[in-house]
Amino acid sequence: MILDAAIKTQLNQYLQLLESDVLLKVSVGTDDVSNEMLALVDELAAMSSKITVEKTRLTRTPSFSVNRMGEDTGITFAGIPLGHEFTSLVLALLQVSGRAPKVEQTVVDQIKNIKDEYHFETYISLSCHNCPDVVQALNLMSMLNPGITHTMIDGGAFKEEVESKSIMAVPSVFLNGEFFSNGRVTLGEILSKMGSGLDPSELSNKDPYDVLVVGGGPSGASAAIYAARKGIRTGIVAERFGGQVMDTLGIENFIGIKHIEGPKLVANLEEHAKAYDIDLLNSQRAKGLTKKEFIEVELENGAVLKSKTVIISTGARWRNVGVPGETAFKNKGIAYCPHCDGPLFKGKDVAVIGGGNSGIEAAIDLAGIVRHVTVLEFMPELKADAVLQNRLYSLPNVTVLKNVQTKEITGTDKVNGITYVERDTGAIQHIELQGVFILIGLVPNTDWLGETIQRTPFGEIVVDNHGATNIPGVFAAGDCTNSPYKQIIISMGSGATAALGAFDYLIRN
Repeated sequence: MILDAAIKTQLNQYLQLLESDVLLKVSVGTDDVSNEMLALVDELAAMSSKITVEKTRLTRTPSFSVNRMGEDTGITFAGIPLGHEFTSLVLALLQVSGRAPKVEQTVVDQIKNIKDEYHFETYISLSCHNCPDVVQALNLMSMLNPGITHTMIDGGAFKEEVESKSIMAVPSVFLNGEFFSNGRVTLGEILSKMGSGLDPSELSNKDPYDVLVVGGGPSGASAAIYAARKGIRTGIVAERFGGQVMDTLGIENFIGIKHIEGPKLVANLEEHAKAYDIDLLNSQRAKGLTKKEFIEVELENGAVLKSKTVIISTGARWRNVGVPGETAFKNKGIAYCPHCDGPLFKGKDVAVIGGGNSGIEAAIDLAGIVRHVTVLEFMPELKADAVLQNRLYSLPNVTVLKNVQTKEITGTDKVNGITYVERDTGAIQHIELQGVFILIGLVPNTDWLGETIQRTPFGEIVVDNHGATNIPGVFAAGDCTNSPYKQIIISMGSGATAALGAFDYLIRN
């Protein structure tokens, strides 16, 4: 039995929603993964009379495809889609059976209008919380367009294939055999990358907003909801709704909720925002801002959006170390998400740069997967909470190096070591390893503003206690501002403040 009682109870409820028959074509051998896969599909078939299993030979073994009767959808799972991919399996079954996907009709039309053939492959790990969004987006495209196919490939089940392609970060997407993208990408971003996104001229022709929020993280969502509740014309333009919270696995300091995963919190925020009349423009990156008759926000695709007020909530991104090798070996041994990419380094030696909470949490997680973890901290002492330090020092396969400065990340086609300097003696040391996880804090996403808005030397937007910037009508909120504390709950509060400040500005002007 592959599915435990709790999962089977949950799955039974979902399978009652199947609208028509589904055929699972399974390709298995005699290995353990094949046996588990066959047991899984047989359990699925036993749970619903609408599911039939047929043995066949697919491109990869073990794998299985999810099809309509008499029609291949192009959706294939090479590996057992449990863990974080369980939802991907459930959605594939429901959508292939005929249940309508929860996407706007304009997006459905964009997918159906794609010409030519596109064969996607996504390499994932079952512990990756970023991977399911990519898998589900490409599965949906395969289900809607007969010219598109998609295969999810579990790196743990196909280790030789992963190593032959030098895949060291997930999700990694390949299109027609060539690298396409790495990391979490939304359905809108995939369509834009394929040249099937929203028409820039259509965006530019939109009526001016009363409030336009740039950025869709917690502060942006909060600002948009507060603005929309005032009954004024509100829009959000975001590269990725949810921002960096989408990359956060566990959140335990959001008051009122003891524990929630980042993607779940983002789903709640998006559902809340969609309950109001908010024009949500996803997968769009801001390029510049100018103040004319209206405040104009130029997008990377050339479109220009106009608004009476703008709230900048573009958040922050992981800070780079700024050493040789960092750029060259990104996704070739350099990673930022231990939950996503950790399983790819099983049995290997890795380093974690950063001794704050994020770095030490990463080291603790990785210690349960890899052979050895070396933590490098620039300061004489770790900055992480005492409870995390105590846990770290209790682990037998962790070495902590304090008061050291990373000098270079070395490698050929992928990472093979790290060189550092002992700050007290000046001695240069080198460690041979196969992976480096960088967790040294954040840098605000404000480069696109140029010299338009007053910022601190660190690039943070300077705001007053109403969220206002130095330009009348332009406000800012969240981690992109000079707020001293970068926390989700503080970002939400600053988003509400900026929206109320913008509303007051509109009343006065």
